[in-house]
Amino acid sequence: MFSWLARMALFCLRPMRRYGRMNRDDDDDNNGDHDDIDGDSSGDSLLWSRELERHSFGDFSMAVVQANEVIEDHTQVETGNGAVFVGVYDGHGGPEASRFISEHLFPHLMRLSREKGSISEDTLRAAFFATEEGFLTLVRRTCGLKPLIAAVGSCCLVGVIWQGTLLIANVGDSRAVLGSMGNSRSNKIVAEQLTSDHNAALEEVRQELRSLHPDDSHIVVLKNGVWRVKGIIQVSRSIGDAYLKRPEFSLDPSFPRFHIPERLQRPVLSAEPCVYTRVLQTRDKFVIFASDGLWEHMSNQQAVEIVNKHPRPGIARRLVRRAMNIAAKKREMRYDDLKKVERGVRRFFHDDITVVVIFIDNELLMVEKATVPELSIKGFSHTVGPSKFSIFFS
Repeated sequence: MFSWLARMALFCLRPMRRYGRMNRDDDDDNNGDHDDIDGDSSGDSLLWSRELERHSFGDFSMAVVQANEVIEDHTQVETGNGAVFVGVYDGHGGPEASRFISEHLFPHLMRLSREKGSISEDTLRAAFFATEEGFLTLVRRTCGLKPLIAAVGSCCLVGVIWQGTLLIANVGDSRAVLGSMGNSRSNKIVAEQLTSDHNAALEEVRQELRSLHPDDSHIVVLKNGVWRVKGIIQVSRSIGDAYLKRPEFSLDPSFPRFHIPERLQRPVLSAEPCVYTRVLQTRDKFVIFASDGLWEHMSNQQAVEIVNKHPRPGIARRLVRRAMNIAAKKREMRYDDLKKVERGVRRFFHDDITVVVIFIDNELLMVEKATVPELSIKGFSHTVGPSKFSIFFS
């Protein structure tokens, strides 16, 4: 097997491949901000984007860049008359969990919301749990042939705007950040993080885990300078990761990376989402939903200032490219050079990165049901189909 350095050398000696499931990012920065792209003038074949689309309360922009050999980030936006849904699913261990969530969580939410007559914190929680149970059923059915599916999981961040209210639920360390205007005198955009990062790097998360597992001195372990749950994984909440939730899915010593010597007495990870509700105000301008691949390279405030400073079209792509530019500089590279690095090898420089920016036009919040196409758009795919929002609103 070639080392990753050898593979990096090889990509320079052969033509770049084209990947059929994505749009190619092949324009330069039309707005002239060359600091974002370090002189970029050619495309990144691993970067997909939807520059600007409409939803009932404004516009939205999406972008995804692939770093892993098989992309593990999945995302979707569902638009309907009077509502918009956003999902960002950052997988780990493989793409199966994030792909499963993208196919099942939104239909669960629509079914449950129709039964209850509204979209609420309770229906969001129930949709998370239904999705978790569905994926664990898939693991049970397939782990005999593919044992490592028990170690596949995903962070899950969703947001819904409905009846002038923003509802957000998340497990893992993807993040939703609100951009709102400060006081009238400063007229400055202010970042407000709406989600909690369920990551063992945070002291409060480690304390939560220790309080839940007082008899386990190894519930969090500092390994190579990084805090990890059971010395294995950084996130404390997820969909999937069955081997850390139920004894029946424990992996034997032939899989040393995921083997836990002692029998699980209780779940180590949780699929319980943190849920947040906010009645939108006139000062609320946009929400950035993004996987942790973005937040590794910029702060909340830096991200909202970029969005506030530039035109809406292509703003998600701009955030992704800014993150990649920073990642390149950390390795003393130019972004032009990073763009030539193939998937798989690219993971040594940055993670898969997903960004969705939802703009909020306050005048549209007052409209009972603004007429927009009911669309389902999934990241990294050319396919745009009808949304299932009609299941709820019909």
